[in-house]
Amino acid sequence: MKTIVFATNNSHKVAELADFFDKKFPEQLDIKTLAEVGFYDEIIEDADTFEGNAYIKANTVCRATGLVAIADDSGLKVDFLGGKPGVFSARYAGEGCNSEDNIKKLLRELDGVPKEKRTARFVSVLCAYFPDGRTLYAKGTCEGVILTEKTGNGTFGYDPIFYYEPLKKSFAELDIETKNQISHRGKALQQFEVIFDPNKA
Repeated sequence: MKTIVFATNNSHKVAELADFFDKKFPEQLDIKTLAEVGFYDEIIEDADTFEGNAYIKANTVCRATGLVAIADDSGLKVDFLGGKPGVFSARYAGEGCNSEDNIKKLLRELDGVPKEKRTARFVSVLCAYFPDGRTLYAKGTCEGVILTEKTGNGTFGYDPIFYYEPLKKSFAELDIETKNQISHRGKALQQFEVIFDPNKA
C-alpha cells in the first residue's frame, strides 16, 4: 500500500477525503494525517490564490516527510462582496476566529441584501506533491446562495448558511455521502480520481 499524507489538521476535511479515497482506491492507499506522521510545524499560507496555498501546504509536508502529500485549499466567494472572503475564508473575522465568528461577519455584510444578489460559490483546489517533484491539481466549484440565518446541524465552515438550490437544503443539512457527490471538494476529488494513479504515487 502507498502512504499518502493529507496536509491538513481539519478533521472535517480529513473525514471527507478519507471517505472518498477509501471508496475509490480500496486497500491501495494508507492515508495518514499530519499528526500521524509527526508533522506539527506551522505552515504559512500567504498565497493570493487557492492553487498557491494548496501548493504551499502539499510541498511543505512532502519535503518534510518524504511522502506524497495531498493538500486542499478551499473557500467561499460571494459575488456581492467582489469574491470575498476567498482565500481568507477560514480567518475572515480575524486571526483566532472560528466558524461562528466568520458567519456572523458575513451575515452582517449581507444584511438587507436580497436573495437574488446573495449568489456565491464554494471553491476547492487539490494539490498533490510527490517526492520526485511531480505536481497534480484538481479544481471544483459549487454554486449556491447565502441564507440570512443558519440552517441545519452541521457546524463546518460556512455550511449552515450556504443554500444548495437543487436539493433545497443548506450544506449543513446534507449527509457526507450526498455532500461528497455535489460539493466543491467532491467535484475536485472526482477530477482527481481521473488524473491520480495510486501505482505511480
